[in-house]
Amino acid sequence: MERKTAMITGASRGIGKAIARELAGKGYDLFLTCRRNEQMLSEVGRGLEREFGIHCRTDCFPIYMEERLAMLFEDIPYLDVLVNNAGISHIGLLADMSFDQWQEVINTNLSACFLTCKYAIPEMIRRKKGKIINISSVWGNVGASMEVAYSASKGGVNAFTRALARELAPCNIQVNAVACGVIDTDMNRCFDREDMDELISEIPADRMGNPDEVAALVGMLCSGNEYLTGQIIALDGGWM
Repeated sequence: MERKTAMITGASRGIGKAIARELAGKGYDLFLTCRRNEQMLSEVGRGLEREFGIHCRTDCFPIYMEERLAMLFEDIPYLDVLVNNAGISHIGLLADMSFDQWQEVINTNLSACFLTCKYAIPEMIRRKKGKIINISSVWGNVGASMEVAYSASKGGVNAFTRALARELAPCNIQVNAVACGVIDTDMNRCFDREDMDELISEIPADRMGNPDEVAALVGMLCSGNEYLTGQIIALDGGWM
């Protein structure tokens, strides 16, 4: 019997770590990546192996580096689930942003989705099944001042999700995205308490979301519903 397998990018902490735990609990063998926290990612992988009895491989490199990604996929026989979670933000005026900073955000948040899908899809097509889940943001729908590059990248992820879902639906491969609102992760640690309180006051649920709630939704999307595809599902406490 084939074991279920999943790849999760950006899995050393926050949302990615929570998703890894969710899928490990469902019996998936895991391929986990992160950008630079190699020791932290290794600890995550070893902990999941001990707790759930699954197999876990960890690799540390910028996910948009195609040569390294291609080497990783040489050791991945197939994927049942691909979760594109790796993401970075840049807060500041667009006029003050360098092109290198812009390119780093776009490469990490959007181009990496293209690359992981490029390598994962052929075997999914051969097996006539697969789930691709992209972690996006509400800012991809409406845009955020001072976060133009991040908003543009997540808007691209949303369009990418819808288009790829149409392309792969005849092959029984589902592609969806989770558009997160304010989630309690390190990405939001840059805001001081006053700014966070003001932000939370705008959210009808009157709180931030937590990574486990994102992970639970991803777990649901990994289930057998083969008619749900091309959707950008907002998880934002009613905010947007």
